[in-house]
Amino acid sequence: MGLRADMHEHALDNLKYIRSTMENTTAFTAVPGYGMILVGCSALVAAWLGNGAKSREAWLAIWTAEGMAAILLGFIALIWKANHSGVSLLSSPARRFGLGFAPPLLAGAIFTASAARANHYGEVAGLWLLLYGSGVITGGISSVRPVLLMGMAFMALGAVALFTPGEFNDICLAVGFGGLHIVFGIWIARNHGG
Repeated sequence: MGLRADMHEHALDNLKYIRSTMENTTAFTAVPGYGMILVGCSALVAAWLGNGAKSREAWLAIWTAEGMAAILLGFIALIWKANHSGVSLLSSPARRFGLGFAPPLLAGAIFTASAARANHYGEVAGLWLLLYGSGVITGGISSVRPVLLMGMAFMALGAVALFTPGEFNDICLAVGFGGLHIVFGIWIARNHGG
């Protein structure tokens, strides 16, 4: 009886190891395409409002509110898709996604506060796009291919925006946070389950 119990225990340990290994190599598929479309639409509204802002401080307030709303929308959509697709947000791929995505966003928030304090807004849009793109890439390494491509597109647009006159900031932000989210959101929704 002892040998059989040892073999059973050994088999269970092997299954746990296999399950852990498979979990660590799977892609994070809970990136919400429909949520990205909603985020893109809200960014287009922010670009329209930002373009009519009376001051740079008002412009920054509009886009900061948009950023917070986008994070909330994205998180709700992420939870919805994860629940409907049976993906655990505590899985190793999900944790890697979050750990890769969060630091560039935090860097963007710190940079924004510093720029506002110094009354220096010229590079904010370009750096937001660049940092967001880098977060999408680092988080998206454990996700589906369109996520990586979207991150690269955001980084390219951010680089362009850094060398574009400030009056084009809202256009760059609309193309990035609006257009890119909508286009890649549609791609993800159609090909990767919503």
